[in-house]
Amino acid sequence: QVRLAESGGELVQAGASLKLSCAASGRATNIYSMGWFRQAPGKDRERVATINWSGSKTSYTDSAKGRFIISRENAKDTMFLQMNSLKPEDTALYYCALGGRPLVDDPPYAASEYTYWGQGTQVTVSA
Repeated sequence: QVRLAESGGELVQAGASLKLSCAASGRATNIYSMGWFRQAPGKDRERVATINWSGSKTSYTDSAKGRFIISRENAKDTMFLQMNSLKPEDTALYYCALGGRPLVDDPPYAASEYTYWGQGTQVTVSA
């Protein structure tokens, strides 16, 4: 059984930076893609960034490009999301996810491709 635990979310002012972490436990987590998704009140869950099993390929939604950086340390079974220049519209519950097919180069975009999910960590950005 795979378990994911997010941390690092908090209340910050616009323009600040935050680094989210996702600790994975369970068998063979380091051969699957991982991703960060977020959901704001009244909105659908959306992809923020995804990363393949080795960390060699990443993808970002347009709003995250140039501001957020996704990374992973397989030796520590941990994934990160460095968020810079935060905006009020980044306010959401941020989830980490793991899944897709093992050892593929391109991380899946769709939330439906990910099998395991964390409980989420709240990021609130004030104006």
